Amino acid sequence: MMKLKPKEIELRGSWELVGNSIKADNISVRIENLTSCYLIEISEDESGWKKLYQDPEDKRYWELSYPESEIHGGGAPVLKNLSILEVKEKYQV
Repeated sequence: MMKLKPKEIELRGSWELVGNSIKADNISVRIENLTSCYLIEISEDESGWKKLYQDPEDKRYWELSYPESEIHGGGAPVLKNLSILEVKEKYQV
């Protein structure tokens, strides 16, 4: 698994149409691996559609969201770096 690099601030996944089915791209797969095997889940927003994670090595905060609400399941995932101020405002952590 490829950990988050210091200069990365956002990973934006997408879905690809392959034949008659939808397939997650490599970035979506990476986001899934990071959130399930590496990042530490800290909190969840009231809606349950956004989750806050922390990188155990550099302590940066990351928000997982699905911003394409018009698509079933919210679309492909986005993992975005948040500042401490944003974390306090959004998650009261």
